[in-house]
Amino acid sequence: MPLLLDRAMYYGRVPKSSGRLFSLPTSGTAELSRIDRREFIKTTSLAAGAVALGAPALLRGQNLNSKLNIACIGIGGKGRSDTDACAGENIVALCDVDSGSTAYEVQTKKYPDAKFYRDFRQMLEQMGDRIDAVTVSTPDHMHAIVASLAMKRKKAVFCQKPLTQTIYEARYLRNMAHDRKLVTQMGNQGSAADGLRRAVETIQDGLIGQVHEVHVWSNRPIWPQAMTRPAGQDPVPATLEWDTWIGPAPMRPYIGSRNPKDRDGIYEPFNWRGWQDFGTGALGDMACHTVNVPFRALDLDYPTEIEATPLGPVNRESYPIGATIRFAFPKRKGHIPLEHPHLFHHDRTIEHDAVTLWWYDGGKPDPALRGGHDLSNKPPKELTVDIVALQGRVPDSGCLLIGDGGTVFSPDDYGSNFFVKLKGEEKFVQYLKHPAVAQYPERIARNPYASAPANFGVAHAQEWITAIKENKPEMCYSRFEIGARLTEIMLLGCVSLRAGQKIEWDGPKMVAKNCPQAARFIRREDRSGWALS
Repeated sequence: MPLLLDRAMYYGRVPKSSGRLFSLPTSGTAELSRIDRREFIKTTSLAAGAVALGAPALLRGQNLNSKLNIACIGIGGKGRSDTDACAGENIVALCDVDSGSTAYEVQTKKYPDAKFYRDFRQMLEQMGDRIDAVTVSTPDHMHAIVASLAMKRKKAVFCQKPLTQTIYEARYLRNMAHDRKLVTQMGNQGSAADGLRRAVETIQDGLIGQVHEVHVWSNRPIWPQAMTRPAGQDPVPATLEWDTWIGPAPMRPYIGSRNPKDRDGIYEPFNWRGWQDFGTGALGDMACHTVNVPFRALDLDYPTEIEATPLGPVNRESYPIGATIRFAFPKRKGHIPLEHPHLFHHDRTIEHDAVTLWWYDGGKPDPALRGGHDLSNKPPKELTVDIVALQGRVPDSGCLLIGDGGTVFSPDDYGSNFFVKLKGEEKFVQYLKHPAVAQYPERIARNPYASAPANFGVAHAQEWITAIKENKPEMCYSRFEIGARLTEIMLLGCVSLRAGQKIEWDGPKMVAKNCPQAARFIRREDRSGWALS
């Protein structure tokens, strides 16, 4: 389903199909579902009834002003703020594999009425009928395993970015959310920002003309990468469920910290991001934030080519210390909702030229610096002259869209603020002060809870909570139908890095046409006893 058609649904102007977005391949193929005129009419006539009948019984009978019962899986790190963002509801269960962490001590005291579990399967089995919604804030390799079990039980799900560790899992959750009409949200909280939504609508409406180049860079990794697996093993702490932490990944020995001053172990609670079995590297960690604006504004769908160039050596255990990755997108169409829709015309079609997106992370190796690199991997200097003139330096993270009629630059991880420099102008101007921006109408609904960058996480969660209470999945701006598509695109960079070559991609079939050996990175072989639900 095209992104902008889905956006039209957000405004209630296009009826949803009850069919699949894609059929998951049983023999390497996935086909688009088709809806003929009869099905369209049937879908339209049944739409209102489907909403009423599709709502879980618990929520159908619930007063919209009452509180939801929410279970939080993974309560350390980002999970701590994800839990706190839902504190206005009833936090009825907390789950974490490590009951000896500081987060356990803090969060169990903060939510004394919540029952604590170390295994999410046991929690859902014992408390499933008392839970309305679930947050998932585990390491990347567990996202789809946990989320799919909750979704199988018809729970609304908020899952951290990247939505999944593999492309197959992203497609799987996307279909599952669509088929079951579940309220979902991926945790790229910058989606809540007014500035991001303003950038999307103005670029779509032609602010800088056709965009042919996008450059996105990141200060990640800020954890170890380019390392090989250490030898030996340590006793597993009594408070840690190591088998559950490993989950679907191949089993390996537990190893704690090798530095007495460092509370982080070789793998957990933070350094898993750099390991291929557990994380998705710098790209997976940040691209769902920093690529969010161009992904939406340019209606990016399946790229045709993905080529990753690592900085330094690549091994089979961890991601490299840095990488430059090229994504080539073909011409494509989008659909913008009309300002005055009528019975037969709800949107207008826009056509996008082919565009190349460049991703940069890491830098030259330097063990003395955070993340082990010097942050030098950024766009060519000739492209960032105006950025330096504006800010005195190229920021550690950013996004630059280059169009026929000008450029847009966002200086932060979330796209919440942006600057515009049109053709013939001398310098960038902040979007709220640029006269050209004001001529474009606001047509994307704003998140009513977003007020400042520090509040985006809460606002993003509140949008999800409101959508659950109103049983309107389309209210979530980063619902799985959208978040999964962004995740799929970005994970292709990880596939190219791990396969060690350029990927020629067939998106609908989920196949690297020129690289059959990439199949194991597209769909992981899960450890026995661990599978998608």
